Amino acid sequence: MSEEFAPPQLAPMELEGEALELPGDGQPSGAATASDHQSDSLEAVFDVPVKVQAVLGRSRMEIGELMRLRPGDVVELDRRVGEPVDIYVNNRLIARGEVVLIDNALGVTLTEIVREDR
Repeated sequence: MSEEFAPPQLAPMELEGEALELPGDGQPSGAATASDHQSDSLEAVFDVPVKVQAVLGRSRMEIGELMRLRPGDVVELDRRVGEPVDIYVNNRLIARGEVVLIDNALGVTLTEIVREDR
């Protein structure tokens, strides 16, 4: 294989626990630091929509039971009053929090960030 068609060699660079592949000598170009590079690379995903869910609790029931529900019926959940709600982003648990009421709107205050071991 000739030199001009050879793929560039990649050298790993440590960036806050994650390997980052850079072409050439493996060093960032210019005066940019690793954190500058990371924030610049993250800007590309700031406008990507994600699905966020605050799950108060869960319940299992048969379809017939579900179809018989009427206004005012109570569905018992698997949580107790005061227990934290689970916050999911794209169906992945990322945090827990407490339900809050602000100006007649429900919200969630994050109380714990969940870090899964990978």
